This record gives sequence, C-alpha cells and structure tokens, in this order.
Amino acid sequence: MNIQENISLKAYNTFGIDATAQFFTELTDTNDLPILATAQQYNHRKIIGGGSNILLTQPVAGLLIANHTKGIEVLKEDEAHVWLKVASGEIWHELVLHVIGNNWSGIENLALIPGTVGAAPIQNIGAYGVEVKDVIESVTFWHWEEKKMITFNNEECHFAYRDSIFKQELKDQFFIVSVVFRLNKQAQLNISYGAIEEELKKMNVDNYTPKAIAEAVIRIRTSKLPDPKVIGNAGSFFKNPTITTAQFQQLQAIHSGIPSYKINENWVKVPAGWLIEQCGWKGYRKDDYGVHQKQALVLVNYGHANGNEIWELSGNIVASVKDTFGIELEREVQVW
Repeated sequence: MNIQENISLKAYNTFGIDATAQFFTELTDTNDLPILATAQQYNHRKIIGGGSNILLTQPVAGLLIANHTKGIEVLKEDEAHVWLKVASGEIWHELVLHVIGNNWSGIENLALIPGTVGAAPIQNIGAYGVEVKDVIESVTFWHWEEKKMITFNNEECHFAYRDSIFKQELKDQFFIVSVVFRLNKQAQLNISYGAIEEELKKMNVDNYTPKAIAEAVIRIRTSKLPDPKVIGNAGSFFKNPTITTAQFQQLQAIHSGIPSYKINENWVKVPAGWLIEQCGWKGYRKDDYGVHQKQALVLVNYGHANGNEIWELSGNIVASVKDTFGIELEREVQVW
C-alpha cells in the first residue's frame, strides 16, 4: 500500500477541479483497512470512488482513499430472485450491464449513472422512477472508530430521497466494503416516466426488456447530459424539491405550465431543472464555468474553473429560485 503526499486530484473528480490531497492512497484490498484505521497521522479520512458527485473547494486534509476494490459474487438464488454481493469499488454502470447480461432486472433504469457501487447507497441514487434502495438487501462497511465490519439491512440504512444514514449520522465514519442486491429473475419493468416509453417508441421496440429499458435510458441521458471527459461536471447538481400540494396549487395559479410528479395527496415533486431554466440560468456562462446549455440541472467547468466559483454560482441559482418561486433548492453534490 503506497501512501503519497500532496497529490493533484484533477484526474479523480469529474468536475476536473485541480485541488490537492494531503495524503493519498489507492485501495484494492479491504484487508488493509485495519492498517489505515490505526495510523494516527490519518485521523481524518475521506473516500473517493468515481469522483462524480463531489465539488472540491479546498485542499483535502488528512488521507484520501481512492476505492478500487473489485468483485461480484452470487450469494444465493431462488426461482424469483438472485442475491448479488458486489464490491464497493466496482463501476456502477458496469454492474448494470452485468445484471442485464444475466437477464436479471431491477436496476436497468439506473443505467449510465456515474460513480461506483459504494456511492450508490450513500446517495440512494435514482432515476426514471427507480431508486437503488428498492433492490438493496444490505450494506457492509468498515467503521473507522470502532475498527470493525458492520452490516446494516435495508431498514437500518435509513434511506430517503437522495439520502441515507451514511450521509447523515455516519458521515465520514465509514468505508463501504460491499453491497448485497436482491434482483429479479422475472422482469418487473418500470416505464412510468413518459420519457422512457417515448424513447422506446422512437427505437421501434415492441418487446420491453431490461436491456431495451437500459438502452432507452442511455439514449436519454446521453442526449441531455454532457460527457465529463469533454466538459467537467458532476451530473445533476440539485435535488428535485418536494413541496406541499397547497403550495404547488398556489404556484400553478401563477405559473400554469409548471410540471410536477405527484407523490401522494399531500406532497408534490417539482423538477429543479425547470425552475432553474425559468429563472434564466440555462446556458449561462461566466469565464470558465456556467450552466449547461441543454440541462439546467448541470453546472459545468469548461476547463480552468475552481470549486469556489462553481459553489458561488450554485448559491446564486438557489437564491434566484427562492426569490421567484419560494422554493429553496438543495444541492445533491457533496461539497468538500
């Protein structure tokens, strides 16, 4: 295990921000975790996977661990389900392709989401009517202070919209080692989001399969979201806000075209991208940073922006939406 000092993280985050890590190592074997846990000079530790959901605004103090652990294992199966144990360093989209290739279903709507498997439960990633909590059986993690492995079942993870216990009570106290997914052998497809069904029609697909759903999602995401290899970004920067039905009806009286997704009788979800676009931010650019031309949810680094510039832009957007609609946007990206 090689510990390096003062390493540039430009290649380790999809925003392409050139911040540095005080100490840095690449982890491939979780048997090394006890060693990292007992080293006093590394009393502050952070984990980085694909670097696709972080904004670096300052140098990273302490030890930054790049998670490169690998492994996919079938734990058990029955007639309806298969339980898959996956190492946290596996690339998420590659797992989706692996699952589809074995004719299993449950995560096809989550195709092309960047990042690693370990980040999935932390963020409770979701897209097109599906959240990863729907298929997570358990999460095993190393607790730095207690110096032991702990396994939480689905309920203990306290999953919520783009949230979990790992972002709240346990923040910075753990290293996710593996995730167990319960997947379907008989496809239970979700095309409730109109964009998927519309895309399947464009593809002239009559037989809906997990593979077809994933291909439709990939086409939609590719058309809307910029490639981080071309333009630095972290995907959707803001969460879609949830407001009361009464508040939505008040807004609808003023903004008749406001879109929404009904959660229940009392709550409605409103697309953050629409709110931002109505405030005139879509396509905004200043110096080397701005808002993507095709998707107002995505803040971008055109090459040499720093994290504080992008953070300030996000704050201006939050204030603008609050002034116009009375809705306070919440950032989805983790800010370091």
